[in-house]
Amino acid sequence: MTVIYVDNNATTKVAPEVLEAMMPYFSDYYGNPSSMHSFGGNVAGAIKTARENIARLIGANPAEIVFTSCGTESDGTAIRAAIESYPDKRHIVTSRVEHPAIKNLYETLSKKGYRTTFVPVDGEGRLDVDYLYDSLSEDTAIVSLMWGNNETGVIFPIEEISLEVKSRGILFHTDAVQAVGKIPLNISESGVDMLSISGHKFHAPKGIGALYIRKGTKFSPFMIGGHQEDGRRGGTENTAAIIGLGKAAELASENLKTDGYGRVSRLRDKLEHALLAKVPNAMVNGDTTSRLPNTTSIAFEYVEGEAILLMMNEHGICASSGSACTSGSLEPSHVLRAMGVPFTAAHGSIRFSLSRYNTEDEIDAIIETLPPIIERLRELSPFWKQAMGS
Repeated sequence: MTVIYVDNNATTKVAPEVLEAMMPYFSDYYGNPSSMHSFGGNVAGAIKTARENIARLIGANPAEIVFTSCGTESDGTAIRAAIESYPDKRHIVTSRVEHPAIKNLYETLSKKGYRTTFVPVDGEGRLDVDYLYDSLSEDTAIVSLMWGNNETGVIFPIEEISLEVKSRGILFHTDAVQAVGKIPLNISESGVDMLSISGHKFHAPKGIGALYIRKGTKFSPFMIGGHQEDGRRGGTENTAAIIGLGKAAELASENLKTDGYGRVSRLRDKLEHALLAKVPNAMVNGDTTSRLPNTTSIAFEYVEGEAILLMMNEHGICASSGSACTSGSLEPSHVLRAMGVPFTAAHGSIRFSLSRYNTEDEIDAIIETLPPIIERLRELSPFWKQAMGS
């Protein structure tokens, strides 16, 4: 069976060019980049090039890039660095629609005595900026907001917000895991102090990430060990994965220059428009004017997202649900709840997230396959029958 993969916000295929770049560093060039000899020094040179590629992708200085194991480590490092650097400040701010890497960490810190503000969003998933600004005080250690939402694709105005937060003397962090490589970023023109990156979201391997730390930012390392990463993250470098991340960043930069994501957004829009036209009582979750070019979350009322996913899977279509039902919970995702998406729609929400490897034929196949699935499930749904008065 041919697999149609439209779950790229969960993870992406490792690009063939990335795999090719990585392979020699498993066997031919296995030296430790911290070694004094040239065999290790050559590896250090390759890591330097990877660091430059990542910095170029986000408009940073290479010295401001620290390699980590993943986006979650980058997020946790940034938040913990802020509160350890400013121990007298006991207030932290984020939004109600963050990834669990931030959401769960903030909830944990709240139990340890930190005053936590979760800024609300409206029905389109847009941040209540006035609420955010009103919540800030001299006691605020850090504000952390995602750049692009992993479920809806909604983009927050990070440049504007970060400059305002920065003007008040407060550290600003952004989880840019879903944004990096998908939209143009120039971090040097923002007020962002720290930014999280995850390689497997843009065709690098799993297990590698990065943290941007603006020069001059007060920073307390999470991983303490040797001198690696200028003492900001101890531990021998994951060389092959770093090389892969650097190559993926290079490819992403090229894709952005050629407007490769213009093609992706056109495929996304084709899928979205066709499904809304073919399926009654379907709607898009989130703002459709400011969102990631590869993402759409569509709610199909009066059916369960888990059932939709299982039936699509029988046709080789891999997507994800906007509901947490796949993890055993009957509650819709915290993102959709925060947006006030109706119960009848939240449970039937499906996220489609595309990549540059998706084709027109794949989109056509989904358009042909999914409407009959929804129709069949609604025939079995007492809620649909009730809503239709039958």
